[in-house]
Amino acid sequence: MSKNNQFPWLMRAFFYEWLVEQRNASIHTVRSYRDAWRLFLRFVAKRSGKKVAMITLADLTAGEVIAFLGHAEHERGGKIGTRNCRLAAIRSFFNFVATRDPGSIAQCVEILNIPIKRGPVSEPCYLDPAEVTAILAQPDRSTLEGMRDHALLSFLYNSGARIQEALDLCPDAVRFDSPSCVRLTGKGRKERICPLWPETVTLLKKLLERQPRAPDQRLFVNRYGEPLSASGVRFKLAAYVKAAAETSPTLRDKHVTPAPSGMQPPCISYRRASTSRSSVAGSVM
Repeated sequence: MSKNNQFPWLMRAFFYEWLVEQRNASIHTVRSYRDAWRLFLRFVAKRSGKKVAMITLADLTAGEVIAFLGHAEHERGGKIGTRNCRLAAIRSFFNFVATRDPGSIAQCVEILNIPIKRGPVSEPCYLDPAEVTAILAQPDRSTLEGMRDHALLSFLYNSGARIQEALDLCPDAVRFDSPSCVRLTGKGRKERICPLWPETVTLLKKLLERQPRAPDQRLFVNRYGEPLSASGVRFKLAAYVKAAAETSPTLRDKHVTPAPSGMQPPCISYRRASTSRSSVAGSVM
């Protein structure tokens, strides 16, 4: 690595000084930016015939960024939202570089001017009460795993929480006494309070009785006591939806997700306000 190559030091400063120390970015943001840059650097290295460690700031032109975004969307099969997330990570770095290296401002401006791509807006699609009931009835609650899955899906439906918000939930964030509620920490570390139905509180209490957790420990964990992953929850939900479709055929035409961004319809967290809790949560307890 050449001593004149400032790119490695700028990248280190961006992640450790800017994102972590100054911006206090969440671990999820840091990981997302890390993954975006890992893919981008590999892409540039392959096109330029260089090793990743030999890439310089001059190699990271606006043309390379545009080519990478096209590759991420079309060749890797990513969605427009994923493409825009990659671009956000790259733009954030070059916005930082512009404040550290005035000589590179022209290059930074070209990249910062690459627009976010607009995607189609899907019409919201909701799960009917019967469909929700069919899904919530699938976990085998005689087992610890089934009890956990039933409580998690019921919590998502009740609260409308993003999947990561639910997986980060600890007992000390839940008020079990009436009026019951939960404190959720979302994107940007923004907190909000959500009321909980008595049926949901009962499910959480029973889960804690079966698998005790300390106040500051994750509530939804696997058989080894380790926190669940978002991908694991998606896999389990897909299996439950497939099984539920046997009794509720309309589910076969719906893409049901735990909505990690809160914007992937249809999902378990939709229509919670318009559905009677007794007709959904209560009927499967």
